[in-house]
Amino acid sequence: MKNVVMRSLAILILSAVLAAVGCGKQDSSGQAGSGGDGATTEPAADDRTCVRGGAKATGLLKIAVIPKGTTHEFWKSIHAGALKAEVELKDVDVDWKGPVKEDDRNDQISVVENFINAGVAGIAIAPLDNVALVRPVREATKAGIGVVIMDSGLSADVCTDYASYVATDNYVGGCKGAERLGEVLGGKGKVIMMRYQEGSASTMQREQGFLDTIKKKFPNIELISSDQRGGATTESALATGENLLNRFKEVDGIFCPNESTTFGMLLAIQQSGLEGEVKFVGFDSSEKLIRAMADRQIHGLVLQDPMNMGYLAVKTLVAYLRGEAVPSRIDTGSVVATPENMNEPRIKELLSPPIDKYLP
Repeated sequence: MKNVVMRSLAILILSAVLAAVGCGKQDSSGQAGSGGDGATTEPAADDRTCVRGGAKATGLLKIAVIPKGTTHEFWKSIHAGALKAEVELKDVDVDWKGPVKEDDRNDQISVVENFINAGVAGIAIAPLDNVALVRPVREATKAGIGVVIMDSGLSADVCTDYASYVATDNYVGGCKGAERLGEVLGGKGKVIMMRYQEGSASTMQREQGFLDTIKKKFPNIELISSDQRGGATTESALATGENLLNRFKEVDGIFCPNESTTFGMLLAIQQSGLEGEVKFVGFDSSEKLIRAMADRQIHGLVLQDPMNMGYLAVKTLVAYLRGEAVPSRIDTGSVVATPENMNEPRIKELLSPPIDKYLP
């Protein structure tokens, strides 16, 4: 098991390094530059491994997997990956539960507390707030429950408060979004970045990477708005997108940092009659976003590998519970899908992962 996890990590790190060439990286302190909005530090990539103290877990392991929300396609892929790991591993039972809305901090905290009271062996969680979830995660660890953080960072200590962080390098993902938008704009123009919501470490890092890369690489691109938030739902993102397009009549390019903001902004662009005219780069995938990219209403989507993220989160957590050393940081990588490459086999798989094979 240990060899499988370590070998997977080595492949993922190599892929991420090759993909990130030319894209700025944060320093070890997490400081990404001066263009951001208090972006939250993600654990730096390093060679550390974490080992659980005490006795190794034996017998059937109850593993709770807690997403930020349960409605977006991204979380369905995480769920499928977790169930794939359950199928492959012996004596593992995955229990999936999370809030419906991605801004319901109290609901996610309650889910964690309920799993602590139920006495699960381990928790894999995507914290929807990098600060609010620290206390319940620490309570789980104190109760002897193994914890792996996935997708979005937590302002806590790896190897002390949790065993591993399994996620995209979100800062690099934001860099890639900026590079794609700069490319399709020919290096010049007026650009809007619509943020997601406060407290979401993953999207805050993407926003920071985008801002830093635009500033560093594209001096002839003018950022005309970067402080408006789309919020946790498509409806709120649509409303913010409409306000931005009404306010800024001359806009050449737009970037959004997750699935809901990308889809909400797409609807705003369509309702404004600007589809195809405004260069648009988003993040993550859904059937509607894929169709829009095929129609060249979207010019790039930064794709994560959420199915692999869910899979590795559960496998890493089980390895940790069974006494194996696990990497403190696993980067699951990202690529940019475009209208030109979207039919390539690997890109197609990331756009439409085989989730139906595992979901009930």
